[in-house]
Amino acid sequence: MATDSTHSTSQIDTHPDLMALRGRYAEASAKPISGLIEGLCLLTGLYLAISPWVVNFTGFEGLRVSNLITGIALAVLAMGFGSVLERTVGLGWCAIAIGVWTIIAPWAIAGPNAATTHTIVNNAIVGGVACALGLATMGLGMLGGSKRGSRAAARGDAAAARSAHR
Repeated sequence: MATDSTHSTSQIDTHPDLMALRGRYAEASAKPISGLIEGLCLLTGLYLAISPWVVNFTGFEGLRVSNLITGIALAVLAMGFGSVLERTVGLGWCAIAIGVWTIIAPWAIAGPNAATTHTIVNNAIVGGVACALGLATMGLGMLGGSKRGSRAAARGDAAAARSAHR
């Protein structure tokens, strides 16, 4: 059985629930708080990447590499939040995972006796901020219009679509 290649979009693209969800995320991303959260997440990632040299992680090459890689990953994730929130808002858990890793990395990489106070304090603070920003990013999807309003708008869109097909 051959597929019909004349239709470039699927029916799911015009589904009322999906349209309402996209509208909700668009509304949430237009709010000033989302820009603040995205910007802070980007700055946190950039600081995490350069923190081994700012705080002077002498003798902790593994921790330097870990902070550099996770910092770049968090910054890239934040750029995704800023550019296409409706597609990346579900990835807030990644920022939380990066934050948790950042907190435990001094012990996991350098060992229990190798970590010093400045590496632990730096990573604990930055990791806590990353976790908080990840939770805030996950909450951005809830900032859009109310569910009841979105569903009513979706029903209105569905009714308009049905009347257009008649």
